[in-house]
Amino acid sequence: MLNLLFDQPALFFVVLLAIIFALSFHEFAHAFIGYKLGDTTAQRLGRLTLNPLAHIDWLGLLMLVTVGFGWGRPVPFNPHNLKYKAWGPVLVAFAGPVSNLVLALVSAGLFWAFALSGLLSSGNALMMFFGFSVVINLALMFFNLIPLPPLDGSKLLLLALDKPKFAQARFWLETRGFWILIGVLVVDSFTGINAFGWLFALVTRAANGLLGGAFL
Repeated sequence: MLNLLFDQPALFFVVLLAIIFALSFHEFAHAFIGYKLGDTTAQRLGRLTLNPLAHIDWLGLLMLVTVGFGWGRPVPFNPHNLKYKAWGPVLVAFAGPVSNLVLALVSAGLFWAFALSGLLSSGNALMMFFGFSVVINLALMFFNLIPLPPLDGSKLLLLALDKPKFAQARFWLETRGFWILIGVLVVDSFTGINAFGWLFALVTRAANGLLGGAFL
């Protein structure tokens, strides 16, 4: 993505804006569902907002721009305050990917509304924003559904392991999940094994399905 800054700076900022919006909406969704389920932690910390400044981790954003992998500021919540003690954390976690799916669908709808009306050409900056918004939100959704801590999909796996006989496995995943993820990303970048090729293929197929091949 860094090459895009020098080759097509206008397009770079369109993509960057789509990324920031997707990350902010994702984190806001975590905060909103946590608040609706009875936990005010995120609200008290100023995270119950769509303001990107409340959700962007600048190091994570820099990493995303330079190496293609980054993150937003995780939304904190107190599981003991949630209405549903067992499923509450799962609902809060899955609010993020669901919000990205909703945003991808809305972006696709707006893309087609403008395309079919003929009001905007395919090369228009707003059309590019909608197109990249679809791709980026789908990527965030599928990536975060991977059942490995600290990703959102891990909450369902950890719930399934919430029995004394699985305590050791659960602890192992919670303490090593992040480093496993980082290790795979580092190895992938140096060896080119394309560990996440399946994810890119899934995103491409889904985006083409929503945009009818009119964008990718």
